[in-house]
Amino acid sequence: MTSQTTIDTTGSGGKAPATPSGATPGKGLRGHPWLTLITVAVGVMMVALDGTIVAIANPAIQKDLGATFAQVQWITNGYFLALAVSLITAGKLGDRFGHRQTFLIGVIGFAAASGAIGLSDSIALVVTFRVLQGLFGALLMPAALGLLRATFPAEKLNMAIGIWGMVIGASTAGGPILGGVLVEHVNWQSVFFINVPVGVLAVVLGVWILLDHRAENAPRSFDILGIALLSAAMFCLVWALIKAPEWGWGDGRTWTFIIASVVGFALFAFWETKVKEPLIPLALFRSVPLSAGVVLMILMAIAFMGGLFFVTFYLQNVHGMSPIDAGLHLLPLTGMMIVGSPLAGAMITKVGPRIPLAGGMALTAIAMYGMSTLETDTGSGIMSVWFALLGLGLAPVMVGATEVIVGNAPMELSGVAGGLQQAAMQIGGSLGTAVLGAVMASKVDSDLAGNWTKAGLPPLTPEQEHQASEAVQVGVPPVAPGTPDAIAAKITGVAHDTFISGMSAASLVAAGVAVVAVLVAFLTKRGENAGAGAGAAHI
Repeated sequence: MTSQTTIDTTGSGGKAPATPSGATPGKGLRGHPWLTLITVAVGVMMVALDGTIVAIANPAIQKDLGATFAQVQWITNGYFLALAVSLITAGKLGDRFGHRQTFLIGVIGFAAASGAIGLSDSIALVVTFRVLQGLFGALLMPAALGLLRATFPAEKLNMAIGIWGMVIGASTAGGPILGGVLVEHVNWQSVFFINVPVGVLAVVLGVWILLDHRAENAPRSFDILGIALLSAAMFCLVWALIKAPEWGWGDGRTWTFIIASVVGFALFAFWETKVKEPLIPLALFRSVPLSAGVVLMILMAIAFMGGLFFVTFYLQNVHGMSPIDAGLHLLPLTGMMIVGSPLAGAMITKVGPRIPLAGGMALTAIAMYGMSTLETDTGSGIMSVWFALLGLGLAPVMVGATEVIVGNAPMELSGVAGGLQQAAMQIGGSLGTAVLGAVMASKVDSDLAGNWTKAGLPPLTPEQEHQASEAVQVGVPPVAPGTPDAIAAKITGVAHDTFISGMSAASLVAAGVAVVAVLVAFLTKRGENAGAGAGAAHI
């Protein structure tokens, strides 16, 4: 076996790197790399799809179950919170017990929880099973990356990750379209029931195709205190980001959780230097490319998730599109991610990650700047140009940053690396929505009163102005029932213009984040340990 450069995370003074144990490809189809990719893609598709498809079903769930707005928010928040908090620990479970078993358990649990949601008759049960969905999804996602890492040789890994990223991007962007069709023509339960046959397919393929890969240096014990400290720190951070828009960034509760998160991460880092088999060996972050990949994934998710959050309101509430039409208008973004991800994988294999990553974030910055120029009457053609450019920019980053993180980690930590990649994306998405939401709220608060007065509308009380501001932040005109048409038209014009000014400010901030990410991209390089699984299977 050829020697590989690896990060010494065991304190052993740099022993020979881990290699997959029992990774010899099985006879027939078991362990075949491309069939392995198809199998994990089916499972990953469920998790990515559920991140966005449920948003379309929320109004129907609220009406059918008589839920409050706050309860409906927890359908989404509970899922993302459980997912983000559990990802790294789930990755460690895969490293310890094998990624095949972890993947299959994740798929079975996710599909079962989905079916249970469809059968639920109360909002409490829906939220409970959504949390379980998040926990099982956390098992599934890092295990999928671990299987790809162990199965594909280095020269094919980028292409595999490119297709994997294409599935995630297409599922995420296609969620609102599929959700709209199902809710409109079937019922909200079908949004969850659809995961059951998909899960069954993934399990059948998994039992038939997937080959277990375990590194010789795989962990043999669990860092229980490390898991508790990291989970608590992640919970406090994500909770603060979720609640900040409601509480306010200056609220003591928000900062209490942020400070608790910082303290939790500090205690976790200290403990990891003391325990024999740490959850995350801190030596992992001595790899500058790996650390840069994690930062890049966070910055990309801030720009992408945060920016896209407002685009959906822009299309539906300003342009008056249905959820299905709004999803169709985002097809240029989805299409360019589908086309661009495999091409990005091939390019990264040929020239390395730095130029594609930097170029991708530069295109993302240009696209976000372009989105800051959208107006209330912007045509579909111009919107499509910026959406397509955004998809083209995101594709190499989704692929390249993933390869940089996973490829620069030792084989025995591939699950942890996959968990890091996914956790970075979840945190970045939450941070983007929270921070860009704060920018939007600040801009709307500063402009609304002046725009309202200039339009010659009756003055608002402080309470009315606050309520109007909250409506305008999502592009909804605060028109009271019975308002004369002429006044309603003025209010609508003020609301949309003010929303556009807020979205423009948020998009410019997202563009600035993307520019910073361009600089971070130059710190990345090809994964030093990507070849560790090269002998695991034949192409």
